[in-house]
Amino acid sequence: MKSILLQILESHKHLKEINDKPGDLDAIKKELLKINGFLKVVSNKIEDSKIPHSDFKPLKSKFRNYLENYSFEQEIETMAPLYQDDVHRVKNMRLKILESLEDNKMMEDVKELGDKI
Repeated sequence: MKSILLQILESHKHLKEINDKPGDLDAIKKELLKINGFLKVVSNKIEDSKIPHSDFKPLKSKFRNYLENYSFEQEIETMAPLYQDDVHRVKNMRLKILESLEDNKMMEDVKELGDKI
């Protein structure tokens, strides 16, 4: 579980460090897909009883909420052919993704739980 949380944090860090250059939309998509995959694994495959830490259940709920309410893959697919080299649109997409990940302190909670387990 800890390794999954660390990988989520690593991809989040990569998203923050992207410089919004032409072609960065592919890197954004790659990191987003990694994060979403890890969130799905935690949400669907890891039972609450396997992680007895009290912070796990609320975090799992935040993961499910994120997966239900945010979906950027289709938007990226739609904009890629037209705006892949438009640095302003790429930056805006990246910032929206980061904002959604940080909603309800989700990434902060990932870090805290990762430090505790």
